[in-house]
Amino acid sequence: MDPEAARTARDSLELVFHMSNILDTGLDRHSLSVLISLCDLGLNPEALAAVIKELRQENPSSASASHQRTMPPSVP
Repeated sequence: MDPEAARTARDSLELVFHMSNILDTGLDRHSLSVLISLCDLGLNPEALAAVIKELRQENPSSASASHQRTMPPSVP
């Protein structure tokens, strides 16, 4: 991947991560990156969202712990 494409990909991931935090999804950068890659490979985004919801219902304690780890530190 050329440097410009890598920079664009990083910037896009940062934007998606920021949107994810605004929407309070609890997804970290790595999870978002994997989901974006799966969508790029042709997987249905709605199906992926359904899988995530189902996994969170099966194990809600790990989802809330993951959410707490992904929240940015507060800025004074």
